[in-house]
Amino acid sequence: MSIAENIAKLGLTLPTVAAPAANYLPYQFSNGHLYLSGQLPKDSEGHMTVGQLGAKVSVEEGKKAARVCGINMIGAINAAVNGDWSRVKKIVKITCFVSSSPDFSEQHVVANGCSDLLVEVFGKDIGCHARCAVGMAQLPLNASVEIDAIVEVSP
Repeated sequence: MSIAENIAKLGLTLPTVAAPAANYLPYQFSNGHLYLSGQLPKDSEGHMTVGQLGAKVSVEEGKKAARVCGINMIGAINAAVNGDWSRVKKIVKITCFVSSSPDFSEQHVVANGCSDLLVEVFGKDIGCHARCAVGMAQLPLNASVEIDAIVEVSP
């Protein structure tokens, strides 16, 4: 199946890229790569998962939040390539930042919410990526998760 077909099959509605809240770009091209700014878990209805994992947010809620970050990431990729999915060659790496209580140690499980989605949408050859999942004391707007990415693209 094509990427567009996978998106439709999964029933995903891709968001438009949110305007930056400060002095940065939502994405940047450099030397055949697309660098995506951090995506927050804000869904299509404007709801955002907030709080720390291991305190008020469960692992399952964290995984769902990471999936929403992934949906927003795919929306940003779509905008960057002007809907031309053939330009996407490889999801190279994601970094998953998880707002974590001091004793929380399942950041890698939370990151699976995004990683699994990327493979579902792009397939294993394009969507499987290198990854880092780290715990943070706090994230912008009290978000539970923030994820950025590096994507190989053709001109």
